Formats: sequence, C-alpha cells, structure tokens
Amino acid sequence: MPEVPLPGGFVNAVVRVGDTVRRPASANTEYVGELLRLFEARGWRGAPRFLGVDERGREVLTYLEGHVAWEPRQPAAVSSDESLAAAARLVREFHDLTAGTPAAGDQEVVCHNDLSPKNTVYRPAGGELRPVAFIDWDVAAPGARIHDVAHVCWQYLGLGPAVTDASEAARRVRLVADSYALADRRPLVPAILWWQDRCWRGIRAGAEAGDPAMVRLRDAGVVGEVRRAYEWVRGQRDVLERALG
Repeated sequence: MPEVPLPGGFVNAVVRVGDTVRRPASANTEYVGELLRLFEARGWRGAPRFLGVDERGREVLTYLEGHVAWEPRQPAAVSSDESLAAAARLVREFHDLTAGTPAAGDQEVVCHNDLSPKNTVYRPAGGELRPVAFIDWDVAAPGARIHDVAHVCWQYLGLGPAVTDASEAARRVRLVADSYALADRRPLVPAILWWQDRCWRGIRAGAEAGDPAMVRLRDAGVVGEVRRAYEWVRGQRDVLERALG
C-alpha cells in the first residue's frame, strides 16, 4: 500500500499506510506498546492501538480518523472553552487509568509529556469539533499529574508573548485546573515554567550535541520562541496564580 506522509515530522517521519500509522521505533517503543495495550484492555478509546513492529522495524499503530490541529489557523471550536475542558477531562481519564499500575512505577501516573493540539484528534460532537484522543505517545513515561496539566496550559493556551489578555489566559488556566479536578493548584504555574525552561535548554543542548532533530528545531527559532514564552509566564506569574485561588 502507498505510504502517505502525515503532518509534522520535525522530530520523526510518520506515514499512513491504509488504516495504520508507521513511525520510527525508539528505546521507548516497548514501554509505549505496553501502555497502549493497557488502554486497550481497559477499553479507553483516547489513544491509538499498538499493533506491533513492521518489517522495517517501525512501530505500527491504528490510524485515528479526525481533525488534528497542525495548522496555525484552526476552527474556533478547537480553542473553545468546551474543547479545552474536554481535553483536561481526557487527560484525567488516562491518568486515573494508569495510577497504581506497573506502567506508572513509583510515580503518580503515566504522563504523555507532549500534550498539545497538534497531538490531539478532534471529531464533531453536537455539531462542533471536540477532542477525543491523543496521539504521539513516544515520550510517555511515569510522572506527576501536574506535569501533563501544566503542559496542557502552556500548549493549548499558547502561553507566551502572543497572548494579548493575561487575565483571560489566567481564567482559562483555572478552567483547565477545574476541568481536570486538580486538587493542589499551587505547583501549576511553577510546573509551566519548569516545562518551558526545560524545553528551550533541552533543544539547545541537543542541537549543540549534534542531534539532527534538535538542530532543525533550533534553526527554526524554537529556542528563542520558548525562552520568550518562559519570560512571559514569569512576568505574569502573579496574575496566573491569583486566578487559581
């Protein structure tokens, strides 16, 4: 069957083959396979199914039909309060499914670690697009709930200099926390800052070490972009934390 490149590809070349997705295997492939099989066994439909490895050593996953928010301009429903709340609830579902399992090890849950609209599948519900699944689980690992919740706040709200109304952004950070039913909100803004700081430093270090994917990200200006986002959140920290109560 023909291989059709899928959007993205800054880090991995991912293709569609019929009703499957093929992506390069990694050191995390076995873990990801076990995690996706856990979701399948529990009947959770918010992730692809893991089908094994093909003759070229690539991971084989089911293809999830729907809208993935790759392009900069998106339908309004993708960024609506309703979709944001639904995404947070979807995160809570897989966190709760993994809590206390061998996959979580000695951590609270399994974290996706790269949650964003670009890794979210949206489908019509009640006439509007709503998130129904997450893709690209290749960096999933045991971790703390707060890390994925913080990543949702950063990526789905685009926290950074492009935000024109910090108070509105703060309201939506509160919406994420409420929809997830986050018990302790105090670490949330520090966790957003932790992600942003870790991200730009990691890309810079990887590029300096010669990692081709990190070189491409650095050369595309991502290091500076994330640093500016970090400085914006740091400057608006009081506004964001006040909204969390």
